[in-house]
Amino acid sequence: MIDFKKFEKYSKPGPRYTSYPTAPEFSEDFLQKDLIDYYKSQDKTRKLSLYIHLPFCRSACYFCGCNVIFTSKEDKKVNYLVYLKKELNLLKDILDTSREVIQMHFGGGTPTYFSPKQLEEVISMVKDIFPNFSPDAEISCEVDPRFFTKEHMEVLKKGGCNRLSFGVQDLNPEVQKTIHRIQPYETTQNVMQIARDAGINSINIDLIYGLPHQNRNTFNKTIKEVLTLNPDRLAIFNYAHVPWLMKTMRKFDETTFAPPSEKLEILKDTIEFFTKSGYKMVGMDHFAKPEDELFKAIEKGELHRNFQGYTTKGGADLIGIGVTSIGNGVDYYAQNYKDLKLYEEALDNNKLPIFKGYKLSKDDILRQYVIMELMSNFSLNIPRTENKFSIDFKEYFKYDLEELDEFIEAELVSINDEKIEITPTGAMLIRNICMPFDAYLKKVPENKRRFSKTI
Repeated sequence: MIDFKKFEKYSKPGPRYTSYPTAPEFSEDFLQKDLIDYYKSQDKTRKLSLYIHLPFCRSACYFCGCNVIFTSKEDKKVNYLVYLKKELNLLKDILDTSREVIQMHFGGGTPTYFSPKQLEEVISMVKDIFPNFSPDAEISCEVDPRFFTKEHMEVLKKGGCNRLSFGVQDLNPEVQKTIHRIQPYETTQNVMQIARDAGINSINIDLIYGLPHQNRNTFNKTIKEVLTLNPDRLAIFNYAHVPWLMKTMRKFDETTFAPPSEKLEILKDTIEFFTKSGYKMVGMDHFAKPEDELFKAIEKGELHRNFQGYTTKGGADLIGIGVTSIGNGVDYYAQNYKDLKLYEEALDNNKLPIFKGYKLSKDDILRQYVIMELMSNFSLNIPRTENKFSIDFKEYFKYDLEELDEFIEAELVSINDEKIEITPTGAMLIRNICMPFDAYLKKVPENKRRFSKTI
């Protein structure tokens, strides 16, 4: 029996490490010229991953931390596609778009809030500019089941889509009402059937724990109902409460949140339930069936983490397309404007809509590797790291490793000359365990860190 009460002290602000350095380090000193230089100097043999941001939603889900624009106006969506095409045409002039594309992901917002015809137009525009898609490219789309039809599915399937991710979050009526997202079980069941009938054999369901009015009993009921839908993957996220960034989150009564110890109990219950039901835990918040390539990748130590979560498609340069999207290469990150007006103004002036970015140092690249290996595979091969970066690992990270002593004493981590290994309980606190390797966190007092809490 794990005493989660003693782990409450680890509930502190910390990054999710979808990148390192993390987004707060991105700077407006990173200019369009920097990004163009990176694009022109990129290794032409490196493959491409595309992220297309479709930002619109009809109404707010109060828990959401994504960059979205709420609208009921059709002309806004029509106009957005005009600017998306402008950005794609600019990329064609700057980037070698004949490189092989191994991954494309549509995120939002609600991509399927666009009509089937509009989605078809987006796919056509992208493939006109990036014509060299790998035969086994992963093409995926985030889907709000409340805005999804058979016609959407037909368009996505025709465009090569082979993965869908359905947002569910929670099936409890009180929770749904509080988070402003009424979505009955039958709604999700119906769209799952549409996807299965279309031959989609990789379906993910997103759930969130830590929402208002959730407790162990209610969430256990949700995961049991979700299992009856037979998803191939699950992503079960810890709710990121950042009311200083997202005004809608201020609507929540914080006294209705479960305490950190109960949130860890919920996570423990969830891990036990899905592993007993035939799924394998992948990374800190994903589950997959044993035959899924995500699990095969973790067995080989080849799992990667990026802005879309866990993926097997490593070693590719990510090109972010659309308002607020983020791209990255070997040693840079670049983010487009978050403000739609500024995004449009840049494109009207024939400029990439770059807002800010980051140039990685050698130390950044090393720490990025260490953190992403731990986040993805719950272990780090020390000799391999030493050979890759020509360092003495324990000397280079002497002071960082000292910060891991408390986790070793708590039996959350073990370290020897060969590897750092995270225990199953430690996996639930992986963000905390990675934080000692984050050089930028050391510069900011804990009470000044603007991240969601790790638990």
